[in-house]
Amino acid sequence: MPPEPAPRPAQRPFTAAAAAATVTPVAQPRPSAPALSSVPSMAQPVSQQPSAPRTPASPEQESTAWFDEAPMPVVSTRPPLKTAAPNMNQPARPQPPAARTPAPVEEESTAWFDDAPAPARPAPVSDEAIAVMDWDALKTAVATCTRCALCETRRNAVNGRGAHNAKWIAIGAAPSRLDEKDNQTVAGEAGQLLHNMLKAVELKPEDDVYITSLVKCRPSTPDGADRAPTVDELSACRPYLERELVLTGAAMAMTFGQHAARGLMLGPAARGKVMRYGEAQLPVVATYHPDDLLRKPEDKAKAWADLCLAKAAGHG
Repeated sequence: MPPEPAPRPAQRPFTAAAAAATVTPVAQPRPSAPALSSVPSMAQPVSQQPSAPRTPASPEQESTAWFDEAPMPVVSTRPPLKTAAPNMNQPARPQPPAARTPAPVEEESTAWFDDAPAPARPAPVSDEAIAVMDWDALKTAVATCTRCALCETRRNAVNGRGAHNAKWIAIGAAPSRLDEKDNQTVAGEAGQLLHNMLKAVELKPEDDVYITSLVKCRPSTPDGADRAPTVDELSACRPYLERELVLTGAAMAMTFGQHAARGLMLGPAARGKVMRYGEAQLPVVATYHPDDLLRKPEDKAKAWADLCLAKAAGHG
C-alpha cells in the first residue's frame, strides 16, 4: 500500500500587503568595465543591433497609399566622379554679344486708300440698245444692269431660264431671297411645283417654256424682307421683258401671282379670263404663284382651271 501524500499548505488570500511582503527586492550587481580584450577592433564591422519595431501610424495620422506605387530606391555602385578644381589663371570665355533689338517698324499708312475713287458705275443701257440684243448680249446686260436703284442693294441679277424658242413664257413679279441666293428664277420647292404644273398640261419645262420675271433684281425692305416691285422698277426692267418676248416667240404668256399680273398689265388683272398684252395681242392668263400654293394647297384646284384655260387659249 503506497504512502499517502503529504498535506499541501493552506493558501493565504491575495492582498496588496501580502503581495508586498512576498516580493523582496534583489540587489542587481553593478556591471564591471569590460576588459580591453573584449573591445571590438576598429577594422571589424560593428554589428548593428536590430532597432525596435516602429509602431505604425494610425490611418488618421498618415496615409501610405502613395508608397505602394513608389519606385524602389536604386543604390548606385559607381564610384564618385572626381572633378578638377578650376584653373583660376585660365582666361574667361568671352560671352556672346547680346541680340540687337530690332527697330520699331512704322505702320504703313492707308490714308491714300481713303481718297481712292470708287469704281465707276457702268452707264445704263438704253432701250434702243436692248431692243436689238441677242441672247448672250441680253444676259450680260441684265447681269450688269444699272437702270434703277436695285443695282445698289442686289446680291446679283437673276436672268430668265428655259427654252429660247418657247411655246409659253411664264412670268413672275421679281426674284425672291431664295431665287437671288440660287441665281435661278422660281427656285427651290416653288420651282419644282411650277414644273409639275407645266407637265400637267403636257409641256416640257426645259423645251417648251421660258421662265422669267418682270424685275430682274430682288426688291427688299430695309430689314431685308421681300417686297413687291415699284412702278419705277417695273418701268426700268420692261425693255428686258419685251426683248425676251421677241426672242422666244412665245404664243402664250402666263403670270404667277397677283403682283406679276398687275405689273405686266400695268393695271387691273384678274384670274379666270384671257387678257391681251402689247401690239401683238399676246394672250395672257393669270394664276397663283407656286409659293402661294405651297402655303394654301386648297387653291390648287383653281390653279388647275387656270392652266386648262391657258392651254385652250394657246391653241386658239
